[in-house]
Amino acid sequence: MKKVLIAEDESAIRDFIVINLRRGGYDVVEAEDGEKALELYEAEGGNIDVAVLDVMMPNVDGLQVCKELREKNSNIGIIMLTAKSQEMDKITGLMMGADDYMTKPFSPTELVARVDAVYRRVAMNNKSDEKKSDEIQLGEFTLNTRSRSFSKNGKSIELTQVEFQIVELFFMKPGEALSRTDILSKVWGTDYFGEEKIVDVNIRRLRMKVEDDPSEPRHLMTVWGVGYKWQE
Repeated sequence: MKKVLIAEDESAIRDFIVINLRRGGYDVVEAEDGEKALELYEAEGGNIDVAVLDVMMPNVDGLQVCKELREKNSNIGIIMLTAKSQEMDKITGLMMGADDYMTKPFSPTELVARVDAVYRRVAMNNKSDEKKSDEIQLGEFTLNTRSRSFSKNGKSIELTQVEFQIVELFFMKPGEALSRTDILSKVWGTDYFGEEKIVDVNIRRLRMKVEDDPSEPRHLMTVWGVGYKWQE
């Protein structure tokens, strides 16, 4: 069963989310604050596919929950819920490991579509051991699409499932400039509702993991006026 954790302190919004996700075929567990969300995650034995977290919650806020869930599980899908005024929280959430964010208010259709998109990536990663072994090496980096692992000079680099898909896209087309639209459609899907800046934040996060000096990247290069490319 597809399982989603909802953490939202406003009961009306939480009920709205729960009802629509259950209609969409999800098994939903709900929490009224961040502390309860973390307790539920442990109570479920980590068996959560997607977490939908409100940024502003009492006790433990959504950003802290996001950070802790990502540390526990690199494959869990995480969507942050923010208000229009919380622009910096969107970026902070993505830097802490969230896969996507939604700005309130949102429609039931958009909500289910976003959760579906994140869930598909999680499910694909969970089935990765069924794939034929395939290893790609570029310079000191090795990407294994079967084990969904990534390493630099033999040292493992922990990637979220979104980060892995971005790296995989670059490794399939080394040296080729990819636009933000290309990356967005390939990784988030052609029906993605969000903004292209989510690509920029994920590139920034990846640079912190793969570059010796993220401020002077040698591999994840910006192609001005186009997008990004992977350079050996």
